Amino acid sequence: MEIIYEKVSMPVGHTDYVPVNRTRETMEEHHRKVLEKMKERELDVLMVYGDREHGSNYAYLTGFETRFEESILVLHKDGTCYLMLGNENLKMCNYSFIKATTVHVPHFSLPHQPMEVEKSLDELFQDAGIKNGMKIGFAGWKLFTSRFENNDTLFDAPAFMVDAVRRVNSDGTMVNAAGIFLDAADGVRHIMNANEIAHYEYGAGLASSRVLAAMNEVAPGKTELELADVLSTAAGQPLTVTTICATGDRFTDAVVFPRNKKVTVGDKISLTLGLRGGLTSRAAYVAEKREDLPCEVQDYVEKVAIPYYRAAVTWYETVGIGVSCDELYKTIDRVLPKAEYKWSLNPGHYTGQDEWTASPVYPGSEVKLQSGMMLQMDIIPSVSGYGGASAEDGIAIADEALREELKTNYPDTWKRIEERRRFMKEELGINLKDEILPMSDVCGYMRPYILDHACALKKG
Repeated sequence: MEIIYEKVSMPVGHTDYVPVNRTRETMEEHHRKVLEKMKERELDVLMVYGDREHGSNYAYLTGFETRFEESILVLHKDGTCYLMLGNENLKMCNYSFIKATTVHVPHFSLPHQPMEVEKSLDELFQDAGIKNGMKIGFAGWKLFTSRFENNDTLFDAPAFMVDAVRRVNSDGTMVNAAGIFLDAADGVRHIMNANEIAHYEYGAGLASSRVLAAMNEVAPGKTELELADVLSTAAGQPLTVTTICATGDRFTDAVVFPRNKKVTVGDKISLTLGLRGGLTSRAAYVAEKREDLPCEVQDYVEKVAIPYYRAAVTWYETVGIGVSCDELYKTIDRVLPKAEYKWSLNPGHYTGQDEWTASPVYPGSEVKLQSGMMLQMDIIPSVSGYGGASAEDGIAIADEALREELKTNYPDTWKRIEERRRFMKEELGINLKDEILPMSDVCGYMRPYILDHACALKKG
């Protein structure tokens, strides 16, 4: 595949983004799917841990993450539900999509807040219906896949919670049940309906529009703080990863956030913003042309950027309904050999409420891509001595029926998706299958010399 660097029209950074809320019908579907998975696993109870940073499985049923505090959702196989909440989240039970009874657990509150409860933690779990002899599934936020552990016995929740459940259920069993939500083959969070795709397109598209704006603001003498201000104008939406705005060497003095550091010609630069629905990331050089780069990396485009972009185009043109994730992995390894380009993570992963939920793309994967999945094109090469190359964005996969539903019910979302498909085809030469829906305004758009606004890499 020939990759060339030449004049390319700039993509449209849309400004018409309006949030699309998840509907009650969508949330009721979530409830049904989880109860079905509980029945398959013969669980008496599913306990779902949540906090501000690790709340997406919890929010799949409630619609919200707890603020400041920890919480546990206790769902019984007959549909009865309890929300175990700390002081500042008690009122949220009234707003939960899944109807639940409140159990006040001040143990989940912030340090030195009132602990005015006359029950032990064990007794509070009993108030949520936990009894001895149950088969309990415990879902934190992480699915463990180690070859050297019994993954069913690993729990990513505070020990004081897990220990209390074990005491109450001393003759029963407790297993890690995060796979209900996150299993690469059939986790319930990995298949979206039209409402969910439109919901997540808001965040994915908004993030991409802010990254494009920041790319166009890069100029010698500006500081990382000034550029990060552009990224931060994202309507106050919650971040899914730490925002990256770094020029030159990153992490100096162990600082991972934007610094008061000025951009200089020849610098490496990284820009990343992740919102609910997707992440956009770009890595390039602060340059207009080859001669702006340090002498030792003036072959950066040929050595790193073009091979990476070839792999990205291959990924976009390969993904589709029925595609084997094992074959997708092998295809990327052929185009961009792992041994040479030192990428170590999965070349592609699920996305949505979290930036990375899980990945079906790994050697030997038996997963086949299907309609309703949302994926990030995420390949991270590492070539010694050179700056990085990144053009990470997300797509959704939608069969004809799902596309028609999006077009009918969410015409603004659909219009943006169609514009992005046309841009990728007509400007970048990337031939997407009908079912591939770009969720980002800049899908496939990569400027290795970030100061040159007129040119980009494209398929020849």
